[in-house]
Amino acid sequence: MSPKRPPSFSAQAGLLDLGKNISIARKRRRMTIKHVAEATGVTSETIRRLEKGEPGVSIGALAMALLIFGEIGRLSDLLAPPTDDIGMIISVNDLPKRVREKGKTKKSTSFPEKQNQGVHDGKYVGF
Repeated sequence: MSPKRPPSFSAQAGLLDLGKNISIARKRRRMTIKHVAEATGVTSETIRRLEKGEPGVSIGALAMALLIFGEIGRLSDLLAPPTDDIGMIISVNDLPKRVREKGKTKKSTSFPEKQNQGVHDGKYVGF
């Protein structure tokens, strides 16, 4: 088994900020560490480690903490396609350089043509 690699400085900073935010959320709700631990099904020590931003805390403990704080939707929003800016840039960069009109092909006989599919002007179909 290979030794665990410590997270980068950026990841460590993000975890510390997340831990502080969890601590603030708990205190604003006037909840004790013990109460949060019981509600999430983990030990008080796990909640302390979560609030310290330790990288070894399970994502399940984080998800349960978000659930009891009423913020579980934020977890599923992480890297959601509509808000993934880097993913959007990558997909835009993968677009073809140009689009050419395809040559006329034989009509497919596997699907029967439907009546009244739209108005055809020779180049485009309008509905």
